[in-house]
Amino acid sequence: MKRVLIIEDEKSIAELQRDYLEIHGFAAELEHRGDACLRKALSGGYDLVILDLMVPGMDGFELCRQLRAKTEIPIIVISARSEETDIIRSLGLGADDYMTKPFSPVEMVARVKAHLDRYERFAGRAGRQRDIITIRGLTIDKGARRVHLDGREIHLTAKEFDLLAFLAGHPDQVLSKSFIFEQVWGLDAEGDLATVTVHIGKLRDKLEADPANPQYIETVWGAGYRFRA
Repeated sequence: MKRVLIIEDEKSIAELQRDYLEIHGFAAELEHRGDACLRKALSGGYDLVILDLMVPGMDGFELCRQLRAKTEIPIIVISARSEETDIIRSLGLGADDYMTKPFSPVEMVARVKAHLDRYERFAGRAGRQRDIITIRGLTIDKGARRVHLDGREIHLTAKEFDLLAFLAGHPDQVLSKSFIFEQVWGLDAEGDLATVTVHIGKLRDKLEADPANPQYIETVWGAGYRFRA
């Protein structure tokens, strides 16, 4: 049974999330303070974290940053803050998804399932054979989930790796933001295209000698992105 940690200080909302997750076969635990949650989340045993940005005890953005620095499990941010800057900042700090309150509990469960499914498949828990992609000094080991550039290991978050592996697996193809989001995140792309933009930017910062003139991930204006083989 998959375990989900819910970080939410509004009791009614937290209990609603827990009830819907348990109905659909998940084990869900509640935590109301950010500082206590960080210790609990990093103790291991959880498969996904649902994080509200406004919990007491620690700034929600800082909590997201520290979680992502020490674990690769999916993080879904749920917040009443709907400003685009908050969404982009959360994704930039390593969150895999962002939902704005009020939200549909059914949609929340669907997103939890999609992120867990993606995480497991890309992590290779089914024991698939090693799959290595090598392109102009860049080596992507999908089995080990490791990336090297000119012999130097590049450290990526789980979702950054998923995105890179997907793009590199479709070389020289122009892929729209909506298609990328649907394939990598496994969700309906409507309203979530900023997620792709943010993660592409983070990949360029880590892979490109000059992110403003990328050699691996090109922008095709008005169409999407293309990974150069």
